[in-house]
Amino acid sequence: MGSRKPEPQDFSFHPFEDLKKIVDGKGIKLVSGQKPIERKEIVKKENDDQVFADAMRGVREIEEFRRLPVRRRKVPPARRKCSTDREALDALEEIVAGRRPMYLPHTQEYVEWVNRDYSGDIIRKLHEGKFSVQDSLDLHGLGLRDAESEVASFLKDSLMTGLRCVKIIHGRGLRSPGGPVLKDAVMKMLSGRFRKKVIAFVSARQCDGGLGAMYVLLR
Repeated sequence: MGSRKPEPQDFSFHPFEDLKKIVDGKGIKLVSGQKPIERKEIVKKENDDQVFADAMRGVREIEEFRRLPVRRRKVPPARRKCSTDREALDALEEIVAGRRPMYLPHTQEYVEWVNRDYSGDIIRKLHEGKFSVQDSLDLHGLGLRDAESEVASFLKDSLMTGLRCVKIIHGRGLRSPGGPVLKDAVMKMLSGRFRKKVIAFVSARQCDGGLGAMYVLLR
């Protein structure tokens, strides 16, 4: 008994039955695997001038506005500012020429120190010469060790004799490769080894040696 091939089923709905007739009538060729062609619209680019001209088309100028009076505001002339650098140079020239005194506390070489048991106002009085200098020591020409020895002896003798204000001339050390060596050594001794016996010390006035000397106020 042989097998019989099943007959195809008959469907009442055939959506693609007339597809070939529609395609042939439109003249469209279908190619298998071909992608549909995308249509791109070509946009005409316009520059800014053209856009502005199109926007202003039909705008009319109001001629009456041309006859309106215009008042110009007077601008005062700019004031000339005095140069700070010029003022500083003029002041320096006057100081060098001796026509203006130098304010030593504004210089980098100026030094001052006051014992914590006393007020800072004593520094101003000491620098202004309110205390009479009773003795002085000049360290010019001495080496560091000899200068330290002389300062120690000078301070001990001043304390034993009851002196209150003395002056130590240490120089400015401008020619020394290591800077103001003697000045630094004197400051170190006064604020260290002898600090219990020193009330204050400060750079001297210009007439007493200025930045190359200092007043020392003893207890």
